[in-house]
Amino acid sequence: MWRHIVSNFLTLLVVVVFLLGGAILWGQSQYKAAGPHDEAICLRVTPGSTMRGVSRQLEEEGAVSSGAIFRIGADYAGRDGDLKAGSWLIPEHASMTEITDIITRGGASTCGTEIVWRIGVAAMDVTVRELDPATGRFVERVRFDPAADEAAPEVYETTRARADTRFRVAFAEGLTSWQAVEGLGAVEVLTGEVAEIPPEGSLAPDSYEVRAGDTRTNVLARMAAAQEVILAAAWERRAEGLPLDTPKEALILASIIEKETGVPEERGQVASVFVNRLRQGMRLQTDPTVIYGVTEGRGVLGRGLRQSELRRATPWNTYVIDGLPPTPIANPGRASIAAALNPDDTGYLYFVADGSGGHVFAETLDEHNRNVARWRRIEAERGGD
Repeated sequence: MWRHIVSNFLTLLVVVVFLLGGAILWGQSQYKAAGPHDEAICLRVTPGSTMRGVSRQLEEEGAVSSGAIFRIGADYAGRDGDLKAGSWLIPEHASMTEITDIITRGGASTCGTEIVWRIGVAAMDVTVRELDPATGRFVERVRFDPAADEAAPEVYETTRARADTRFRVAFAEGLTSWQAVEGLGAVEVLTGEVAEIPPEGSLAPDSYEVRAGDTRTNVLARMAAAQEVILAAAWERRAEGLPLDTPKEALILASIIEKETGVPEERGQVASVFVNRLRQGMRLQTDPTVIYGVTEGRGVLGRGLRQSELRRATPWNTYVIDGLPPTPIANPGRASIAAALNPDDTGYLYFVADGSGGHVFAETLDEHNRNVARWRRIEAERGGD
């Protein structure tokens, strides 16, 4: 009898072990299999959240087939205690394994709401925007001018206070170092004062992600390091025979190109004009250098140049001085630096506005004078209108 009982018990134990092993294998396959969700989602994990609570969120969102399997799998993988607060983009059909990695990896949030300070040449604005997981595009919720508006919108204040909000500062190409520092002073999540304006041209205009509590000097240091890399790479790839002896001279020329045209397709042509003039010993005679001599980069002139200013001797006035000015007149972007070091191959020596936002180029003074006369007529007609 006892032998029969022991035999049945052992049989039952084998069956239980077999079923348990099968269940484990099935659970593992479910944990690694593609998820059921057909669209990407943005999962917000608040500070203090637990893996149990997150597994319920995922199950409710339809991102996992079983919250229990997800939780057990994360625990088995030793990731149960690694949950990171933030807003995390969960791609469509992501497996539980992939989701576990996303929400425990850490770093900056990959979706959710973002506040962007855009520092431009003439103005600054602040945008609150949110990533739409389905399209991968940001949707603007509010935009305002901190200098003009008496109070910031409520959505900005509440968003800025959230722990998972991302922050970004975007600098326009062609702004001066003084403008960059002034703009950073208005970015409320940054700390510290800037003791000295960085050298003109030394900052790379771009979009930089920042964290609350970062210092303004740290942001400027990142910009300076980026510009060094961009300039060094462009200098290595420069065309042969340029009338530029140093990377600094290339940066100076790039800053003039940046201020002369906002049309990307024209940069190479504008660069060719100035390179051709330098080769022939002609003065550059470019208005932005005169403006910089008046303002020294501290703000926008806000009016047309006077004849007296065109004649006034300053270190930057290329109507008066020969060759390049002693420093850049702005912080050029990557494309203008590339144009300065690889200009188009043209015979152009002159250009003037064409009335449509671009310029018309000429090889001879007679042709240029005709282009100028045409531009004057356009100006007169607009004045009449």
